[in-house]
Amino acid sequence: MWGGSWEVASGGVSPLYTLRRDAARVVLLDDDGRIFLMRASDPAHHDKGEWWEIPGGGIDRPETSAQGAARELYEETGMRAEIGPCIWRQHAVFEFGGIHFDQQEWVHVARWTEGTYAPTHLEALEAMAFTEGRWWTLDELLASDVATLPRRLRELLPPIVAGELPDPPIDITEPGTAPVDS
Repeated sequence: MWGGSWEVASGGVSPLYTLRRDAARVVLLDDDGRIFLMRASDPAHHDKGEWWEIPGGGIDRPETSAQGAARELYEETGMRAEIGPCIWRQHAVFEFGGIHFDQQEWVHVARWTEGTYAPTHLEALEAMAFTEGRWWTLDELLASDVATLPRRLRELLPPIVAGELPDPPIDITEPGTAPVDS
């Protein structure tokens, strides 16, 4: 769902476009239990630093979250995967590239089936934001101090790698954000 609005910023009114949408993301695992993450930064705010994130983006109508996850994974990475169940849900509110996002996200687990990191259809903002992609072992990720999205990825990932998939999906909404509607 698209929507624009004016936000009141401290010191006055600031035009800030709000993109309200449904989104799908992918915890992509290979046969060795490694997770694929992409290095990103905000091209409009380099002061935010870099982070590593799971692939994903907006769901196109009439896609299901699984279909959107598969498409976004292929567009952003060039890889194909067997999309599994939704394991996490969240309401995410953030600014990226000068746009204010307010989105409901469905995060699916997926098993890599083919391809190497070679993005096929990045939007301009994504092309500026994503600088590389790589496979991480769970031990490498747990031992590192890199920022991740979702922020609690290190906490949430071990049971998923072990094959313990939650049913129903776990709400991983950040504190202070409105909860996901059931």
